[in-house]
Amino acid sequence: MEEYAKRVHDPYFQPQTATTTVAEDSLLNRVWVPGPVIVGAGPSGLAVAACLKNQGIHALILEQTDCIASLWQIKTYDRLCLHLPKQFCQLPLMPFPKDFPTYPTKQQFLAYLEAYAKQFDLKPVFNTMVVRAEYDRGCGLWRVKTKVNEYVCRWLIVATGENAEEVVPKIEGMNEFIGPILHTSSYKSGDCFVHKKVLVVGCGNSGMEVCLDLCNYNACPSLVVRDSLHVLPQEMLGRSTFGLSMCLLKWLPIRVVDRFLLLVSHFMIGDTNKLGLGRPKLGPLELKNVTGKTPVLDVGTLAKIRSGDIKVYPGVKRLACNNVEFVDGRIEKFDAIILATGYRSNVTTWLKDTDLFSEKDGFPTKPFPEGWKGENGLYAIGFTKRGLLGTSMDAARIAEDIARQWNESMKHLKSFHNPAP
Repeated sequence: MEEYAKRVHDPYFQPQTATTTVAEDSLLNRVWVPGPVIVGAGPSGLAVAACLKNQGIHALILEQTDCIASLWQIKTYDRLCLHLPKQFCQLPLMPFPKDFPTYPTKQQFLAYLEAYAKQFDLKPVFNTMVVRAEYDRGCGLWRVKTKVNEYVCRWLIVATGENAEEVVPKIEGMNEFIGPILHTSSYKSGDCFVHKKVLVVGCGNSGMEVCLDLCNYNACPSLVVRDSLHVLPQEMLGRSTFGLSMCLLKWLPIRVVDRFLLLVSHFMIGDTNKLGLGRPKLGPLELKNVTGKTPVLDVGTLAKIRSGDIKVYPGVKRLACNNVEFVDGRIEKFDAIILATGYRSNVTTWLKDTDLFSEKDGFPTKPFPEGWKGENGLYAIGFTKRGLLGTSMDAARIAEDIARQWNESMKHLKSFHNPAP
Protein backbone atom coordinates (compact mmCIF):
# COMPACT_ATOMS: atom_id res chain seq x y z
CA MET A 1 0.00 0.00 0.00
CA GLU A 2 2.88 2.39 0.78
CA GLU A 3 4.37 1.62 -2.62
CA TYR A 4 1.02 2.23 -4.29
CA ALA A 5 0.66 5.56 -2.49
CA LYS A 6 4.08 6.68 -3.74
CA ARG A 7 2.98 5.92 -7.30
CA VAL A 8 -0.24 7.87 -7.14
CA HIS A 9 1.04 10.50 -9.59
CA ASP A 10 2.77 8.07 -11.97
CA PRO A 11 1.27 7.41 -15.44
CA TYR A 12 -0.13 3.89 -15.22
CA PHE A 13 1.08 2.79 -18.63
CA GLN A 14 4.78 3.19 -17.88
CA PRO A 15 6.84 0.09 -17.07
CA GLN A 16 7.79 1.20 -13.57
CA THR A 17 4.17 1.03 -12.46
CA ALA A 18 3.88 -2.66 -13.23
CA THR A 19 5.13 -5.61 -11.27
CA THR A 20 4.81 -9.27 -12.10
CA THR A 21 2.71 -11.64 -10.06
CA VAL A 22 1.23 -15.09 -10.40
CA ALA A 23 -2.58 -14.88 -10.31
CA GLU A 24 -4.56 -18.11 -10.44
CA ASP A 25 -3.15 -20.12 -13.36
CA SER A 26 -1.72 -17.31 -15.48
CA LEU A 27 1.13 -14.84 -15.27
CA LEU A 28 -0.32 -11.32 -15.12
CA ASN A 29 1.19 -7.87 -15.09
CA ARG A 30 -0.15 -6.02 -12.08
CA VAL A 31 -0.80 -2.36 -12.89
CA TRP A 32 -1.72 0.29 -10.33
CA VAL A 33 -4.32 2.77 -11.61
CA PRO A 34 -4.46 6.03 -9.59
CA GLY A 35 -7.95 6.93 -10.80
CA PRO A 36 -11.06 4.85 -11.50
CA VAL A 37 -11.21 1.91 -13.90
CA ILE A 38 -14.21 2.06 -16.24
CA VAL A 39 -15.35 -1.17 -17.88
CA GLY A 40 -16.99 -0.35 -21.21
CA ALA A 41 -16.42 2.37 -23.82
CA GLY A 42 -20.00 2.89 -24.89
CA PRO A 43 -21.86 6.18 -24.34
CA SER A 44 -22.04 5.46 -20.59
CA GLY A 45 -18.32 4.86 -20.20
CA LEU A 46 -17.45 7.92 -22.26
CA ALA A 47 -19.90 10.11 -20.35
CA VAL A 48 -18.57 9.26 -16.89
CA ALA A 49 -14.95 9.52 -18.09
CA ALA A 50 -15.65 13.01 -19.44
CA CYS A 51 -17.32 14.10 -16.19
CA LEU A 52 -14.34 12.78 -14.22
CA LYS A 53 -11.94 14.57 -16.56
CA ASN A 54 -13.90 17.75 -15.94
CA GLN A 55 -13.22 17.21 -12.23
CA GLY A 56 -9.49 16.80 -12.91
CA ILE A 57 -9.51 13.00 -12.53
CA HIS A 58 -8.21 10.69 -15.26
CA ALA A 59 -9.87 7.29 -15.63
CA LEU A 60 -8.72 4.14 -17.40
CA ILE A 61 -11.35 2.81 -19.82
CA LEU A 62 -11.21 -0.88 -20.72
CA GLU A 63 -13.14 -1.98 -23.83
CA GLN A 64 -13.38 -5.55 -25.11
CA THR A 65 -13.88 -4.59 -28.78
CA ASP A 66 -11.72 -2.46 -31.07
CA CYS A 67 -13.91 0.67 -31.08
CA ILE A 68 -16.05 2.94 -28.94
CA ALA A 69 -19.82 2.37 -28.83
CA SER A 70 -19.49 -1.12 -30.31
CA LEU A 71 -23.22 -1.82 -29.94
CA TRP A 72 -23.98 1.17 -32.16
CA GLN A 73 -21.11 0.58 -34.57
CA ILE A 74 -21.43 -3.17 -35.02
CA LYS A 75 -24.82 -4.40 -33.86
CA THR A 76 -27.38 -1.90 -35.16
CA TYR A 77 -29.26 -1.72 -38.47
CA ASP A 78 -28.48 0.96 -41.02
CA ARG A 79 -31.76 2.92 -40.88
CA LEU A 80 -31.66 3.36 -37.11
CA CYS A 81 -32.24 6.85 -35.75
CA LEU A 82 -32.51 8.01 -32.18
CA HIS A 83 -36.07 7.41 -31.05
CA LEU A 84 -36.02 10.44 -28.75
CA PRO A 85 -35.17 14.06 -29.64
CA LYS A 86 -31.49 14.91 -29.49
CA GLN A 87 -31.79 17.15 -26.42
CA PHE A 88 -32.72 14.06 -24.38
CA CYS A 89 -29.85 11.99 -25.77
CA GLN A 90 -26.81 14.27 -25.55
CA LEU A 91 -24.02 13.37 -23.16
CA PRO A 92 -22.86 15.70 -20.35
CA LEU A 93 -20.83 18.81 -21.14
CA MET A 94 -21.29 18.66 -24.91
CA PRO A 95 -24.55 19.18 -26.84
CA PHE A 96 -25.26 17.84 -30.31
CA PRO A 97 -24.31 20.10 -33.23
CA LYS A 98 -27.07 22.59 -33.98
CA ASP A 99 -27.37 21.43 -37.59
CA PHE A 100 -28.21 17.86 -36.55
CA PRO A 101 -31.87 16.90 -37.08
CA THR A 102 -34.25 16.38 -34.17
CA TYR A 103 -33.72 12.61 -34.42
CA PRO A 104 -30.07 12.04 -35.42
CA THR A 105 -29.22 9.05 -37.59
CA LYS A 106 -26.98 6.22 -36.48
CA GLN A 107 -24.10 7.71 -38.47
CA GLN A 108 -24.62 11.16 -36.97
CA PHE A 109 -24.77 9.78 -33.44
CA LEU A 110 -21.53 7.86 -33.97
CA ALA A 111 -19.85 11.00 -35.35
CA TYR A 112 -21.03 12.82 -32.22
CA LEU A 113 -19.52 10.12 -29.96
CA GLU A 114 -16.20 10.23 -31.85
CA ALA A 115 -16.12 14.02 -31.45
CA TYR A 116 -17.01 13.62 -27.78
CA ALA A 117 -14.10 11.25 -27.17
CA LYS A 118 -11.76 13.61 -29.01
CA GLN A 119 -13.05 16.68 -27.14
CA PHE A 120 -12.23 15.15 -23.75
CA ASP A 121 -9.16 13.23 -24.95
CA LEU A 122 -10.64 9.86 -23.99
CA LYS A 123 -8.45 6.98 -25.12
CA PRO A 124 -9.86 3.58 -24.14
CA VAL A 125 -7.67 0.50 -24.05
CA PHE A 126 -9.27 -1.55 -26.83
CA ASN A 127 -9.38 -5.34 -27.32
CA THR A 128 -9.24 -5.77 -23.56
CA MET A 129 -11.91 -8.01 -22.06
CA VAL A 130 -12.38 -8.02 -18.31
CA VAL A 131 -12.68 -11.65 -17.23
CA ARG A 132 -13.00 -11.07 -13.51
CA ALA A 133 -13.25 -8.18 -11.08
CA GLU A 134 -13.42 -8.49 -7.32
CA TYR A 135 -12.82 -6.40 -4.24
CA ASP A 136 -9.77 -7.35 -2.16
CA ARG A 137 -10.77 -6.61 1.41
CA GLY A 138 -7.24 -7.23 2.61
CA CYS A 139 -5.83 -4.16 0.86
CA GLY A 140 -9.11 -2.32 0.27
CA LEU A 141 -8.72 -2.19 -3.51
CA TRP A 142 -10.37 -3.60 -6.62
CA ARG A 143 -8.60 -6.21 -8.73
CA VAL A 144 -9.73 -6.05 -12.36
CA LYS A 145 -8.34 -8.94 -14.38
CA THR A 146 -7.97 -9.26 -18.12
CA LYS A 147 -6.13 -12.03 -19.96
CA VAL A 148 -2.89 -10.04 -19.77
CA ASN A 149 -3.06 -7.58 -16.88
CA GLU A 150 -4.49 -7.19 -13.44
CA TYR A 151 -5.46 -3.57 -12.81
CA VAL A 152 -5.56 -2.50 -9.18
CA CYS A 153 -7.67 0.53 -8.33
CA ARG A 154 -9.70 2.21 -5.65
CA TRP A 155 -12.80 2.83 -7.77
CA LEU A 156 -14.48 0.52 -10.28
CA ILE A 157 -17.20 1.82 -12.63
CA VAL A 158 -19.32 -0.74 -14.46
CA ALA A 159 -20.39 0.78 -17.79
CA THR A 160 -21.17 -2.36 -19.78
CA GLY A 161 -24.84 -1.38 -19.75
CA GLU A 162 -28.17 -3.05 -20.25
CA ASN A 163 -27.35 -4.41 -23.73
CA ALA A 164 -24.11 -6.31 -23.21
CA GLU A 165 -25.14 -9.53 -24.96
CA GLU A 166 -27.94 -10.78 -27.17
CA VAL A 167 -30.96 -12.66 -25.87
CA VAL A 168 -31.59 -15.67 -28.14
CA PRO A 169 -34.69 -17.63 -27.13
CA LYS A 170 -34.85 -21.40 -27.42
CA ILE A 171 -37.61 -22.37 -29.85
CA GLU A 172 -38.47 -25.99 -30.49
CA GLY A 173 -37.16 -27.08 -33.88
CA MET A 174 -34.67 -24.25 -34.40
CA ASN A 175 -32.08 -26.75 -35.65
CA GLU A 176 -34.57 -28.09 -38.20
CA PHE A 177 -35.45 -24.75 -39.81
CA ILE A 178 -33.74 -24.63 -43.21
CA GLY A 179 -33.69 -20.85 -43.61
CA PRO A 180 -31.42 -18.35 -41.83
CA ILE A 181 -32.20 -17.40 -38.23
CA LEU A 182 -30.44 -14.25 -37.10
CA HIS A 183 -30.62 -11.79 -34.24
CA THR A 184 -31.23 -8.13 -35.01
CA SER A 185 -27.63 -7.52 -33.91
CA SER A 186 -26.64 -9.12 -37.24
CA TYR A 187 -29.29 -7.37 -39.35
CA LYS A 188 -28.18 -4.35 -41.38
CA SER A 189 -30.89 -3.84 -44.01
CA GLY A 190 -33.54 -5.68 -45.98
CA ASP A 191 -31.61 -5.71 -49.25
CA CYS A 192 -30.90 -9.46 -48.97
CA PHE A 193 -34.54 -10.32 -48.19
CA VAL A 194 -36.20 -8.92 -51.34
CA HIS A 195 -39.44 -10.84 -52.05
CA LYS A 196 -38.70 -13.19 -49.13
CA LYS A 197 -41.19 -14.08 -46.42
CA VAL A 198 -39.54 -13.04 -43.17
CA LEU A 199 -40.82 -13.62 -39.64
CA VAL A 200 -39.70 -11.04 -37.06
CA VAL A 201 -39.96 -12.37 -33.52
CA GLY A 202 -40.34 -9.51 -31.03
CA CYS A 203 -42.39 -6.33 -31.18
CA GLY A 204 -40.29 -3.71 -29.44
CA ASN A 205 -38.94 -0.64 -31.21
CA SER A 206 -36.33 -2.74 -33.04
CA GLY A 207 -38.78 -5.40 -34.21
CA MET A 208 -41.24 -2.80 -35.44
CA GLU A 209 -38.59 -0.85 -37.30
CA VAL A 210 -37.00 -3.93 -38.86
CA CYS A 211 -40.44 -4.89 -40.22
CA LEU A 212 -40.79 -1.42 -41.73
CA ASP A 213 -37.31 -1.66 -43.25
CA LEU A 214 -38.14 -5.05 -44.78
CA CYS A 215 -41.26 -3.54 -46.35
CA ASN A 216 -39.16 -0.80 -47.90
CA TYR A 217 -37.04 -3.50 -49.57
CA ASN A 218 -40.10 -5.30 -50.96
CA ALA A 219 -39.87 -8.20 -48.53
CA CYS A 220 -42.97 -9.78 -46.96
CA PRO A 221 -42.53 -9.41 -43.20
CA SER A 222 -44.68 -10.81 -40.41
CA LEU A 223 -44.46 -9.81 -36.77
CA VAL A 224 -44.74 -12.06 -33.72
CA VAL A 225 -46.49 -10.28 -30.84
CA ARG A 226 -46.30 -12.49 -27.76
CA ASP A 227 -47.28 -9.96 -25.10
CA SER A 228 -49.32 -6.82 -24.76
CA LEU A 229 -47.55 -3.55 -25.53
CA HIS A 230 -48.11 0.18 -25.77
CA VAL A 231 -47.63 1.82 -29.15
CA LEU A 232 -47.58 5.63 -29.12
CA PRO A 233 -47.07 8.18 -31.91
CA GLN A 234 -43.51 9.48 -31.98
CA GLU A 235 -44.91 13.01 -31.80
CA MET A 236 -48.10 14.50 -30.34
CA LEU A 237 -49.49 18.00 -30.71
CA GLY A 238 -46.40 19.12 -32.59
CA ARG A 239 -43.98 17.91 -29.90
CA SER A 240 -42.13 14.69 -29.24
CA THR A 241 -44.25 12.33 -27.16
CA PHE A 242 -41.38 11.87 -24.73
CA GLY A 243 -40.80 15.60 -24.31
CA LEU A 244 -44.50 16.24 -23.86
CA SER A 245 -44.68 13.49 -21.23
CA MET A 246 -41.75 14.92 -19.28
CA CYS A 247 -43.36 18.36 -19.32
CA LEU A 248 -46.74 17.08 -18.12
CA LEU A 249 -45.17 14.99 -15.34
CA LYS A 250 -43.90 18.19 -13.74
CA TRP A 251 -47.50 19.20 -13.02
CA LEU A 252 -49.67 16.07 -13.14
CA PRO A 253 -49.65 12.56 -11.56
CA ILE A 254 -48.29 9.79 -13.74
CA ARG A 255 -51.68 8.09 -14.14
CA VAL A 256 -53.28 11.31 -15.37
CA VAL A 257 -50.48 11.75 -17.91
CA ASP A 258 -50.92 8.13 -19.01
CA ARG A 259 -54.64 8.67 -19.59
CA PHE A 260 -53.87 11.74 -21.66
CA LEU A 261 -51.27 9.89 -23.77
CA LEU A 262 -53.63 7.00 -24.43
CA LEU A 263 -56.50 9.32 -25.33
CA VAL A 264 -54.41 11.27 -27.85
CA SER A 265 -52.89 8.02 -29.19
CA HIS A 266 -56.34 6.56 -29.77
CA PHE A 267 -57.33 9.69 -31.67
CA MET A 268 -54.14 9.67 -33.79
CA ILE A 269 -53.48 5.99 -34.49
CA GLY A 270 -56.77 4.30 -33.60
CA ASP A 271 -57.44 1.16 -31.58
CA THR A 272 -54.28 -0.97 -31.72
CA ASN A 273 -56.17 -3.95 -30.27
CA LYS A 274 -57.86 -4.35 -33.66
CA LEU A 275 -54.41 -4.80 -35.21
CA GLY A 276 -53.43 -7.59 -32.82
CA LEU A 277 -51.49 -5.24 -30.57
CA GLY A 278 -53.26 -5.41 -27.22
CA ARG A 279 -52.46 -2.76 -24.64
CA PRO A 280 -51.39 -3.62 -21.05
CA LYS A 281 -53.62 -2.66 -18.12
CA LEU A 282 -50.98 -0.27 -16.76
CA GLY A 283 -50.41 2.95 -18.68
CA PRO A 284 -47.20 3.41 -20.73
CA LEU A 285 -45.31 5.56 -18.20
CA GLU A 286 -46.42 3.58 -15.16
CA LEU A 287 -45.51 0.32 -16.91
CA LYS A 288 -42.08 1.75 -17.72
CA ASN A 289 -41.54 2.67 -14.07
CA VAL A 290 -42.69 -0.70 -12.73
CA THR A 291 -41.17 -3.10 -15.28
CA GLY A 292 -38.73 -1.03 -17.36
CA LYS A 293 -40.67 -2.00 -20.51
CA THR A 294 -40.41 0.86 -23.00
CA PRO A 295 -43.42 1.85 -25.10
CA VAL A 296 -43.00 1.57 -28.86
CA LEU A 297 -42.80 4.89 -30.68
CA ASP A 298 -44.35 4.39 -34.10
CA VAL A 299 -42.34 5.60 -37.10
CA GLY A 300 -44.64 4.17 -39.79
CA THR A 301 -45.00 0.48 -38.97
CA LEU A 302 -48.64 0.70 -37.85
CA ALA A 303 -49.70 1.96 -41.28
CA LYS A 304 -48.06 -1.10 -42.87
CA ILE A 305 -49.85 -3.41 -40.42
CA ARG A 306 -53.14 -1.70 -41.11
CA SER A 307 -52.66 -2.04 -44.88
CA GLY A 308 -51.79 -5.73 -44.58
CA ASP A 309 -48.18 -5.34 -45.73
CA ILE A 310 -47.11 -6.62 -42.31
CA LYS A 311 -49.04 -9.52 -40.79
CA VAL A 312 -49.29 -10.07 -37.04
CA TYR A 313 -49.05 -13.50 -35.39
CA PRO A 314 -49.10 -14.70 -31.77
CA GLY A 315 -46.23 -16.62 -30.14
CA VAL A 316 -44.26 -19.33 -31.96
CA LYS A 317 -44.85 -22.91 -30.83
CA ARG A 318 -42.34 -24.80 -32.95
CA LEU A 319 -40.30 -24.74 -36.17
CA ALA A 320 -39.87 -27.49 -38.74
CA CYS A 321 -38.18 -27.34 -42.15
CA ASN A 322 -39.43 -23.98 -43.46
CA ASN A 323 -42.68 -24.08 -41.49
CA VAL A 324 -43.56 -22.09 -38.39
CA GLU A 325 -46.36 -23.31 -36.15
CA PHE A 326 -47.92 -20.64 -33.94
CA VAL A 327 -49.58 -21.09 -30.56
CA ASP A 328 -53.02 -20.57 -32.12
CA GLY A 329 -52.50 -23.59 -34.38
CA ARG A 330 -51.77 -21.76 -37.63
CA ILE A 331 -48.86 -23.01 -39.74
CA GLU A 332 -47.10 -20.75 -42.26
CA LYS A 333 -44.02 -21.04 -44.47
CA PHE A 334 -41.16 -18.53 -44.06
CA ASP A 335 -37.82 -18.06 -45.78
CA ALA A 336 -36.03 -16.47 -42.80
CA ILE A 337 -36.48 -15.57 -39.15
CA ILE A 338 -35.15 -12.44 -37.43
CA LEU A 339 -35.03 -12.44 -33.64
CA ALA A 340 -35.79 -8.98 -32.28
CA THR A 341 -35.56 -10.39 -28.78
CA GLY A 342 -33.33 -7.77 -27.21
CA TYR A 343 -30.28 -7.82 -25.01
CA ARG A 344 -29.32 -8.39 -21.40
CA SER A 345 -26.69 -7.41 -18.87
CA ASN A 346 -23.71 -9.72 -18.39
CA VAL A 347 -22.26 -8.10 -15.27
CA THR A 348 -22.70 -11.12 -13.01
CA THR A 349 -20.52 -13.28 -15.28
CA TRP A 350 -17.38 -11.31 -14.43
CA LEU A 351 -18.07 -9.08 -11.39
CA LYS A 352 -17.76 -11.07 -8.15
CA ASP A 353 -18.69 -10.54 -4.52
CA THR A 354 -21.05 -7.60 -4.77
CA ASP A 355 -24.57 -6.83 -3.65
CA LEU A 356 -25.02 -3.91 -6.05
CA PHE A 357 -26.15 -6.10 -8.96
CA SER A 358 -28.87 -8.73 -8.93
CA GLU A 359 -27.83 -12.27 -9.81
CA LYS A 360 -31.17 -12.68 -11.58
CA ASP A 361 -30.90 -10.02 -14.27
CA GLY A 362 -27.57 -8.22 -13.79
CA PHE A 363 -29.22 -4.88 -12.95
CA PRO A 364 -28.72 -2.83 -9.79
CA THR A 365 -30.82 -4.09 -6.90
CA LYS A 366 -31.71 -0.55 -5.81
CA PRO A 367 -34.43 1.21 -7.81
CA PHE A 368 -33.79 4.38 -9.77
CA PRO A 369 -32.34 6.85 -8.86
CA GLU A 370 -30.35 4.99 -6.18
CA GLY A 371 -28.77 2.23 -8.25
CA TRP A 372 -25.64 4.11 -9.33
CA LYS A 373 -23.56 3.52 -6.20
CA GLY A 374 -22.52 0.39 -4.35
CA GLU A 375 -20.01 -0.26 -1.61
CA ASN A 376 -16.21 -0.06 -1.55
CA GLY A 377 -15.89 2.30 -4.51
CA LEU A 378 -18.16 0.38 -6.90
CA TYR A 379 -20.41 2.29 -9.31
CA ALA A 380 -22.90 1.47 -12.06
CA ILE A 381 -23.81 3.60 -15.07
CA GLY A 382 -26.18 2.88 -17.94
CA PHE A 383 -28.55 0.59 -16.01
CA THR A 384 -31.39 3.02 -15.27
CA LYS A 385 -33.68 1.77 -18.10
CA ARG A 386 -34.05 5.45 -18.94
CA GLY A 387 -31.76 5.67 -21.93
CA LEU A 388 -29.07 8.28 -22.43
CA LEU A 389 -30.86 10.75 -20.18
CA GLY A 390 -30.39 8.33 -17.27
CA THR A 391 -26.78 7.83 -18.29
CA SER A 392 -26.08 11.56 -18.08
CA MET A 393 -27.61 11.73 -14.60
CA ASP A 394 -25.50 8.79 -13.41
CA ALA A 395 -22.30 10.22 -14.91
CA ALA A 396 -22.64 13.50 -13.03
CA ARG A 397 -23.41 11.79 -9.71
CA ILE A 398 -20.52 9.34 -9.99
CA ALA A 399 -17.97 11.97 -10.97
CA GLU A 400 -18.98 14.26 -8.12
CA ASP A 401 -18.83 11.43 -5.59
CA ILE A 402 -15.40 10.23 -6.70
CA ALA A 403 -14.08 13.80 -6.91
CA ARG A 404 -15.12 14.38 -3.30
CA GLN A 405 -13.20 11.29 -2.18
CA TRP A 406 -10.24 12.16 -4.40
CA ASN A 407 -9.95 15.66 -2.96
CA GLU A 408 -10.16 14.36 0.59
CA SER A 409 -7.37 11.87 -0.17
CA MET A 410 -5.20 14.61 -1.64
CA LYS A 411 -5.68 16.71 1.52
CA HIS A 412 -4.58 13.79 3.70
CA LEU A 413 -1.61 13.11 1.42
CA LYS A 414 -0.48 16.76 1.57
CA SER A 415 -0.76 16.83 5.37
CA PHE A 416 1.24 13.60 5.51
CA HIS A 417 4.09 15.07 3.44
CA ASN A 418 3.88 18.52 5.08
CA PRO A 419 3.27 17.94 8.79
CA ALA A 420 2.43 20.98 10.87
CA PRO A 421 5.50 22.44 12.68
